Amino acid sequence: MEVRATPSSRDPGEIGADLDRIEAAVAAGNTDLAGLGLWEIVRAVKLDRALTGEHADQIGRIDASAFRARIRVRLPVWAGNALLLAGVVAGGLAVWAAYVWQTPMWKGLALIAAGLIWSLCVHSPTHWLAGALVGIGWTDYFLGGPPPPRPGLKSDYGTYLRADPDSRAWMHASGAIATKLAPFVALAFWPVSGAPWWAAAALAGYGALQIVTDVLVSTKASDWKKFRREKAIARRRRAALEPGASPAEAARVTGGSQIPRSGPSALPAEPVEDGS
Repeated sequence: MEVRATPSSRDPGEIGADLDRIEAAVAAGNTDLAGLGLWEIVRAVKLDRALTGEHADQIGRIDASAFRARIRVRLPVWAGNALLLAGVVAGGLAVWAAYVWQTPMWKGLALIAAGLIWSLCVHSPTHWLAGALVGIGWTDYFLGGPPPPRPGLKSDYGTYLRADPDSRAWMHASGAIATKLAPFVALAFWPVSGAPWWAAAALAGYGALQIVTDVLVSTKASDWKKFRREKAIARRRRAALEPGASPAEAARVTGGSQIPRSGPSALPAEPVEDGS
């Protein structure tokens, strides 16, 4: 079944029918959500609280169906978290080994191993915790990402859409921040471990390399790109509800659902995080 992508400035009354067609196409085996036009709809829905409340569940069903059809090897969230947290413990044991072993080479290798293990293992659990704190649910662990494959965590996309955009942004940032901090946490143990200087240099270099990679790559294709995307949505949603906002922008952001600019307390502008 073929469904054409439609522009984000669609009539809100058409969204339900478009989603029905996309859901039927996915059930028939088409998992190309971009080609089916789902992400164009999502961009419109994210800007409008009313549309989010109306369509989040169906969008979540579509996303989950396509994901399960594409990704056959999955783990329950509790099992993935258990494995990765076991890795965090293994990193702690590596630090202990660096402290008690006597051979300088092994001390250095153990300390470097701690930084590498923590960088791999803290990313997804940090996403999980940050998401859980703001109401985002999770469905599966899987292997994905650019080579080499690494653990990925699949959100319940309906709950993801219901979380406010600022919260979604910081959820995306949380895993990236944790991964970049990991080698520097291991580096903090270097003075007391007795490991050779090259272990400290390797950890500092690895941490710096990750930061450079984030600046050059992640801002265009990964967590920091998603962070910037959700922050932009948060700014537009707030601006459209402020007194004196452009009527054209307000209409574009509210999608025709006529969210009042003032009135019911159930629709306040989303809070802005403090400067700290």
